[in-house]
Amino acid sequence: MTDYRRLSYWMSTVDDRLTPRPRLAGDVEVDVAIVGAGYTGLWTAYYLAVERPGLRVAVIEAEIAGYGASGRNGGWCSALFPTSVPALARRYGRDRAVALHQAMVSTVDEVGRAARAEAIDCHYRKGGTVVLARSPAQLTRARAEVAESAEYGLGVELLDGPEAARRCGATGVLGGTYTPDCAAIHPARLVRGLASAVERRGVRIYEGTRALALRPGSVATATGTVRATTVVRATEGYTPALPGLRREIAPVYSLMIATEPLPPELWESIGLAERETFSDHRHMIIYGQRTVDGRLAFGGRGAPYHFGSRTRPAYDRDPRVFAALRRTLVELFPALGSVDVAYAWGGPLGVARDWTASVGYDRRTGLAWAGGYVGDGVGTANLAGRTLADLILDRDSDLVRLPWVGHRSPRWQPEPLRWLGANVGLRLMGAADAAEARTGRPSRTAAVVGRLLGQ
Repeated sequence: MTDYRRLSYWMSTVDDRLTPRPRLAGDVEVDVAIVGAGYTGLWTAYYLAVERPGLRVAVIEAEIAGYGASGRNGGWCSALFPTSVPALARRYGRDRAVALHQAMVSTVDEVGRAARAEAIDCHYRKGGTVVLARSPAQLTRARAEVAESAEYGLGVELLDGPEAARRCGATGVLGGTYTPDCAAIHPARLVRGLASAVERRGVRIYEGTRALALRPGSVATATGTVRATTVVRATEGYTPALPGLRREIAPVYSLMIATEPLPPELWESIGLAERETFSDHRHMIIYGQRTVDGRLAFGGRGAPYHFGSRTRPAYDRDPRVFAALRRTLVELFPALGSVDVAYAWGGPLGVARDWTASVGYDRRTGLAWAGGYVGDGVGTANLAGRTLADLILDRDSDLVRLPWVGHRSPRWQPEPLRWLGANVGLRLMGAADAAEARTGRPSRTAAVVGRLLGQ
């Protein structure tokens, strides 16, 4: 039997035995069938149950609620959307792009409100995000981001060196940016609490029940068929395992480590007194937070994309990437050089070909979907759940008019082009950071890759 506590530090520290719920046993008929018991699926179920008590909703999950990225992520409930506001404005116009950003800002507060309403202790603390600039090239990007923020009214503040270092005492800080629109959370407590909340509202969750095929009107599993007017795909990085969807989403792995609890004197030097989430302005993404029990949880990209969009438990742990994360962490905070890493884990996130998350509902077929969050799914999945509920219930709202609704990303290239492109891009971004560290100048290579991604 799978030891689900080994999935992540977060899953190991929930107040929950993680005993799987009963699997589907025979055919059932419901109004809405949701495939995937992560944030997207459970938030969709939650808002459907809140708005339409008595609606028959079932959630089908291959493992247990929170098994995927929802139980393993960095715990940033942020207003980040994978496509930048300027890129959205070029596609959809300024007003619609800003409206989507403002919806994401509101979502950060909505997650906190819903967690309080359902008595989910997910360690929510809205301390904002500090993104450090630790080289001249990074400081140039920080200033450009603040100028862009001013143009679109996004509320990003430029920090000078002392203020940035006061918030997050890393080495070599020249400045940075700050936004209040992020809360640090314990992601597994949120997803497990959300599963219990939807059950209390009458939603059925079938765990250990792998969906074999999604069709208009039904979800096929090995132990029965769920018939439904509406079928929602909420499978994110695991989407390629479904028939006909192998090129819909590319699963990319992100890995994390967490230290032992740190003593107060170390936290005095590190900072993060408001539990700010933190990163820096490098191209190869890193991210971290201060946990309620005093650990530093830290993650980043760097794991390879696996041929054929394969996702396997063996890919969740890569000693080479864990070692690189530890080196980066000690580079940022040298005092952690003698501190043990207590947990190391990882998992796949979902990337759409155009780096644009989407949500939609085809009323003709009854098929709905959301995903492609590129690692920004903690907040975005809540917005997706509320939007899907409005679409399914045919409610006219501001949410259903946001520009990501109905967006269709192009399919990823067939293999081996997909494998080559993803891994070459990964190496290029790593090389761009190394070049900037040597020269102090912004990387032209990174700028080209960014344009290719539509950013």
